[in-house]
Amino acid sequence: PLNQGCLNPISLNIPEGTILSPSETAAVVGGNVLTSQRIVDVLLRAFSACAASQGCMNNTTFGDDTVGYYETVAGGAGAGPTWNGRSGIHTHMTNTRITDPEILERRYPVILKCFHLNEGTGGVGLYHGGDGVIREMIFRRPLTLCILCERRVYEPYGLKGGGAGKRGKNTLIRQSGEVIQLGGKESVEVFPGDVYRLESPGDEERTH
Repeated sequence: PLNQGCLNPISLNIPEGTILSPSETAAVVGGNVLTSQRIVDVLLRAFSACAASQGCMNNTTFGDDTVGYYETVAGGAGAGPTWNGRSGIHTHMTNTRITDPEILERRYPVILKCFHLNEGTGGVGLYHGGDGVIREMIFRRPLTLCILCERRVYEPYGLKGGGAGKRGKNTLIRQSGEVIQLGGKESVEVFPGDVYRLESPGDEERTH
C-alpha cells in the first residue's frame, strides 16, 4: 500500500458474539455509518490521541412508494493535543457530501428551512471541540421519515480534563404545533407542514 512502512502493525483480538463479531443470526445495521464511527473514537481514546468526535453520521431518510432520499449530516470533530476540533464536518470513516439545497428542493417534496452551525455545542478546554449543526426540513407531502443516530443519550467525551460536547437531538414539530422528541432511532409518518429538526452532536475538548 501507499503508506507501507509508515505505521506499525497491531493485532486486534475480537471475541465471538460481540458487536464487532456477531453471529450469523444477529440483527445488525449501520456498521459503516455508525459502528465504525464509535470504533474510531474508542481507538483514538485508547491512545489519548484526541477527544471524541460526534461519533455518528446522523443518518436521515425519507420517502414513499415513488421517491426515496438518504443523507448523512455533519457534526463536530474532537480537539487534539495541539488543535481545536473542526465544526460542521464529517469525521473518521466518511467523506460523504450533502445534497445542495437547490437540488434537494427541486427533486424532493421538502423545503430546507435552515442549515447552520449550532454554536456552543463543542466542548470547552484549552483546545475546544467543534460545533455540531442544526438542519430543519419542512415536508410538503405525506412521507415516512427514518433516522439512525448516535450520541443522543451520552455526550461525546472530553480528554485530559476537557469538557464534553453537547448531545444531539432529533425533533419532529407537527404543523399543529405538537413537538415530538424522536430519540436516536425512529421511523415515523410525516405530513405536509411538519418540520424535522436535527441537531447533530458537538465535540469534546482537550486541556493539555
